[in-house]
Amino acid sequence: MFGLSPFDLVALVWFLAAWLGFGVVVDMTHLAGPSLSRLMDRERRSWMEVVRRRDNRIVDTSIMSSLQNGTAFFASTSMIALGGSFTLLNQSDRMVEIFSELPFHVATTRGILETKIVGLVGVYGYAFFKFGWAYRLFNYSAILLGTIPLAKDADTAESWAAARRAAEMQIDAGHHFHWGLRSLFFSIGFFGWFVNAWVFMATTTVVVAVLSRRQYLSRARAALIASDEPWAAHGAGNSDGERPSSR
Repeated sequence: MFGLSPFDLVALVWFLAAWLGFGVVVDMTHLAGPSLSRLMDRERRSWMEVVRRRDNRIVDTSIMSSLQNGTAFFASTSMIALGGSFTLLNQSDRMVEIFSELPFHVATTRGILETKIVGLVGVYGYAFFKFGWAYRLFNYSAILLGTIPLAKDADTAESWAAARRAAEMQIDAGHHFHWGLRSLFFSIGFFGWFVNAWVFMATTTVVVAVLSRRQYLSRARAALIASDEPWAAHGAGNSDGERPSSR
């Protein structure tokens, strides 16, 4: 198939299963407890609850602006990477020569190399569409933020409904952003395929391990699931004004 060996196909299936499966586990299940992404969904709902009870929402619009700007940056980055991948297609003959001259000889043909580059184009194209849609959803979120009634009407059904709509739109935008960012991370693993299928599977596994640690074992996640004990109890300081030890 496209000049790929059976083991290349096995490695490709592993990549797709890891990429898509990891996203499903992180965003839609609690198999290993709530992920960092799921915990942040809870914080988005809490944010909209706070917004309902204050009239000065300058800080909220600033946060929305930063979310939009960050998404736009990654969308532009994906577009640049996509263009670079198409450029590689025009240089496939030269790349075959380069691979043949490497100390660790990589046996490849133009057809196989172009097939792999097309796969990379698919990854970056997917990332761009995810970031583009996330940017659009963050725009919608900003509009919904503006529909939340003022604090004097915070306990009305209209206020609850408006806050819930804004929160759910925020969460959906965040999920699409996660999928786009995850695609960029997995594209690093995809580069291993240009060496061979073994390296492809290894780099994909490394990406899964790194992302899993961030979602389930990071200090960021620990901060979100920490108990509501006083700050000082966690080493933030004491009555003598001593600074906590750095960790």
